[in-house]
Amino acid sequence: MGSFAQEWAQLKSGPGGGMRLAGAGDGGGKGDGKGDVQSSKAAWTAAGGAVGGLSGDLKKALGGLETGQQGLGTGGGVESAAAQAEVYQSWKTYLEKLSGRCTALQGALERAGNDLLLTDDNIRGLFVELGKQYQDTPAVGGEGK
Repeated sequence: MGSFAQEWAQLKSGPGGGMRLAGAGDGGGKGDGKGDVQSSKAAWTAAGGAVGGLSGDLKKALGGLETGQQGLGTGGGVESAAAQAEVYQSWKTYLEKLSGRCTALQGALERAGNDLLLTDDNIRGLFVELGKQYQDTPAVGGEGK
């Protein structure tokens, strides 16, 4: 096995350099300039539907979390109740944002399927904008509590 620099140079060298998309064949294409990997509207739509299903699952989880929270009070000076309420709120916020992220991603995937005539740069832009809008949330709690 060579050094990291040698291996990285080999990976960057492109087709035949040791890195190919699974199922892409030998990279030779059919001489039509399209290569071996192809896209379809159905695949993009199915991916969007699957991500949309995750959003629904997250909403169900949030409902269960809210049901479990009912009847718990934070009064009376019980520190564990106050801590539990803080954890609940952080998870509620996280699940709401994650569900929104899935919904937005579903729209982007389905749009990519509908707009297959767009250039690759335009499709990439859809996902870059999505990444800007939905940043990972910072860790909550655990610091000296």
